[in-house]
Amino acid sequence: MLKSLTFEFKRPFLLFYCFMQALKLLKVTFVFSAFRPGRMCGFILIAAVCTYLIGPAKAQDPVYSQFYNAHLQLNTALAGNTVSPLIQMNYRNQWPGLGNIYTTYSVSYDQYIRKLNSGIGAMLLADNAGDGTLKSTGITAFYSYRLRVKDELYVKGGLEAGVVNLGLDWNKLVFGDAIDPAVGPISPGGTPFPSQESVPASTSKRYLNLGAGVVIYSPKYYAGISLKNLNTPDVSFVAGSVGVSGNSSSLPVRISLHGGTQILLKRGNKNEDPTFISPNVMFLRQSGYNQLNLGAYLSVNKIQGGLWYRHSLYNGDAVITSFGVRKDFFKITYSFDFTVSQLSIRQGGSHELGIILNFDHIYPKKEDYNDCFAIFR
Repeated sequence: MLKSLTFEFKRPFLLFYCFMQALKLLKVTFVFSAFRPGRMCGFILIAAVCTYLIGPAKAQDPVYSQFYNAHLQLNTALAGNTVSPLIQMNYRNQWPGLGNIYTTYSVSYDQYIRKLNSGIGAMLLADNAGDGTLKSTGITAFYSYRLRVKDELYVKGGLEAGVVNLGLDWNKLVFGDAIDPAVGPISPGGTPFPSQESVPASTSKRYLNLGAGVVIYSPKYYAGISLKNLNTPDVSFVAGSVGVSGNSSSLPVRISLHGGTQILLKRGNKNEDPTFISPNVMFLRQSGYNQLNLGAYLSVNKIQGGLWYRHSLYNGDAVITSFGVRKDFFKITYSFDFTVSQLSIRQGGSHELGIILNFDHIYPKKEDYNDCFAIFR
């Protein structure tokens, strides 16, 4: 997952500096990704975050490579795939070779309530960008309702509502007027160059975030669409920030299209879990950025694995491999994103860890699910 920000720069000098550094490092224009502060190129992120928070910008939501182990983040309509409580814990560390620049944590709960024919859920998600420069923490509630279309064909619709707190560490920011073209933001004497920028009245912001989704499924296939940030909340620390093209600093709507099938290779029994393969596709679009994941998930008794390819529609991004094991109600999965774009594997790729607690095993009656959602359990 390439997390980046697209900016409309107000200061020509900052644009020139970031442009030249980005050309050297990434060979791309006007899309600047995060780099560790301390290197010359590291100040791209810090200067860019300044523009993002004070002027217009388009930010992107965090997305897990293990989307199947964080299905509430994928589509709110997927809430309630188990009759027992399902707990999911996720951790992502992106480009660790550049330092602690992108880390994401989350924990979620969801469950199907048979009497209400509904699924409910909740998620706590924390995202850390730029080694603590910009932090967000949010809690979201999920609700889904299931309708039978005919025979074994069902449709589920879902809604979500959350509150997010966005925090900025102003002391870690470097502005364009504090960057010397020759030596960068630090003087030969070892002191930072001063900036004329004024500290906002508040470096903390809280906003409401809304979303919705629909999924249609049968025992053979599923397909869904979800919309995040439906209310396009303002994420700027300066009220009313508008760029030269009229774009406000709001969080853009994220559209997700996803689907897959489940091919049963061997039925399970009381001693063994079933063996199946689940080819899947996920497409995301947000503020002009596209992400396409294609791959398959294989489960053989207690062992799971997967292979995926992520593409931006313009160039390949990463090959994703995963390996996991399951024991009774416990499942743990590790995945690695091998970067194949010009960013290269020297940045350390991305690591994810997913832990799932599925308490179906402790219920008196084992549930026989007539769907293709085993990948999400």
